[in-house]
Amino acid sequence: MKPKGRHITLDYSGFKGSGDWILSILQSAVSRSKAREVHAHVEQFDGTKSPPGFAAVVLIDESHVSAHCYADEGILAVDCFTCGGVDPALIADDIHGQLTAAIPSIKLIQRTELDRFVMEG
Repeated sequence: MKPKGRHITLDYSGFKGSGDWILSILQSAVSRSKAREVHAHVEQFDGTKSPPGFAAVVLIDESHVSAHCYADEGILAVDCFTCGGVDPALIADDIHGQLTAAIPSIKLIQRTELDRFVMEG
């Protein structure tokens, strides 16, 4: 079975930062890859309807790169999903490098990789 896509997730603890800052990190990682940005947005959550934090997404021609944060708990989830010839590992590695350079105390708890659009043949 041959996949047409790949999905990488990164889970962190010890995160301190804003949604706008993370969105800029996601966008810079995408711009240094072979992916093509289509749209970007961050939604801040103030705690009135959902826990404080944010969701940020960069929609790319090849799928998406996103981040979701529970600010009070300092946890951050990032996912990089691409299909075609774009390697999501390069984007994930770029994001990880930017995060650890800016927040030396941040801890990567888990990294997962999954084939997507698996096809027979």
